Amino acid sequence: MLTNPQHKMDLRSDAGLASALRVSLARLTRRLRRQAAAHSLTPTQFATLADVERHSGITPGELAELEKVQPPSMTRVIAALEERGLVARTPHPTDRRQVTVTVTEAAEKLLKEERRRKEAWLTQRLKELSPEERSIIRQAAPILEKLSKI
Repeated sequence: MLTNPQHKMDLRSDAGLASALRVSLARLTRRLRRQAAAHSLTPTQFATLADVERHSGITPGELAELEKVQPPSMTRVIAALEERGLVARTPHPTDRRQVTVTVTEAAEKLLKEERRRKEAWLTQRLKELSPEERSIIRQAAPILEKLSKI
């Protein structure tokens, strides 16, 4: 909670709000990452794995575009995930020059456990808030989602 009067004044401007939101979201993201299971994936590897789960049969090029990285970087990420048995490459159904990437059962299990841990931690933190604060967060959640897609 921001208690410094200077911070409250800063929140009145869009730039101040943007700054406070950036800091708060970064802290929350770091706290959620600390709840991670013992998988030792990098944030990029984990994000890629989640993308492959959501878009089964995606090509490495499509993944690179989705994650905003260069194709050679994505090739390395996929190779590391494949080496750990978390993704499988298969020939593209219509283009022999390409492959598609899918998650393995091990990846599905890892993703499920990761989400369970993070959601349990966040659920506990939400219980510590007042009903009014939880109501505000319920209203803000779709707005934050909208910001993430702009």
